[in-house]
Amino acid sequence: MKLRNMNDRINQALEELRPFLKSDGGDIVLVGIDEDLTVRVELLGACAQCSQAALTMKGGVEEVLRRAVPEIKSVVAINMPEGL
Repeated sequence: MKLRNMNDRINQALEELRPFLKSDGGDIVLVGIDEDLTVRVELLGACAQCSQAALTMKGGVEEVLRRAVPEIKSVVAINMPEGL
C-alpha cells in the first residue's frame, strides 16, 4: 500500500510538470521505484535529446518529486548518461 501511495504522489507531481515539458515538445513517464527508493523516469520527445536535460532533471523534475515525496532518495532518467 505504501508503494502504491508513493506511486500515486509521484504521478501527481509529474502531471504538474507535464505542461512545461510538453510546451517544449517533450514529456516524462514514471518507469518505476527501486527498493532503495530511487525513482526511475524516462524523458520523452524533445526532452530526451535536449542539451538542457540534465538541468531539467536536477532543477525541475528531482526538486518537484522530492517536495511531493520526501522519502525518495534520488531521481534518475533511464535514457540519460550516468552522472547527469
